Amino acid sequence: MSFGLDKVRDEVLTPVRGIRDPEERLWQLIVRHARITTRGQGAVAHLGDEIRALPPAARRQIEQRMRVYLDLVRETLDDLKAAGRLRRVDRTVAAFSVIGMILWLPRWFREDGRLTQEQVADGIANLALGGLIASDNRHRSKPGRRPKLRT
Repeated sequence: MSFGLDKVRDEVLTPVRGIRDPEERLWQLIVRHARITTRGQGAVAHLGDEIRALPPAARRQIEQRMRVYLDLVRETLDDLKAAGRLRRVDRTVAAFSVIGMILWLPRWFREDGRLTQEQVADGIANLALGGLIASDNRHRSKPGRRPKLRT
């Protein structure tokens, strides 16, 4: 389980913390994490399902590491709100919803399916930001950001 959290720390948390624009930070957080969860049949994401089986001390340590991630999402939502760019949403509901969208990916994504990892990651980010960013503040509507569907 630490392996999965190390991947999230190294490939998501560390790189996105330096992004000043909160919308871009949230976009990158979602896309980067989605890429991790769709790799190798979602092995890293499925490790999170096993947390209840850990001894209490180990479980607390893992929960603390997971809390760092949740706090970054919530802080990013706070930054968006402070900038007047967040819709009227409860930040806790929004944070858990974003994380839930990402963590559910391994249950349905197929590497040999119709969509690539990148298309799915972009689609999830578009969907999440579309529901969170006030419509008059959307920066993400660049045509190049829309995933191209394979037929």
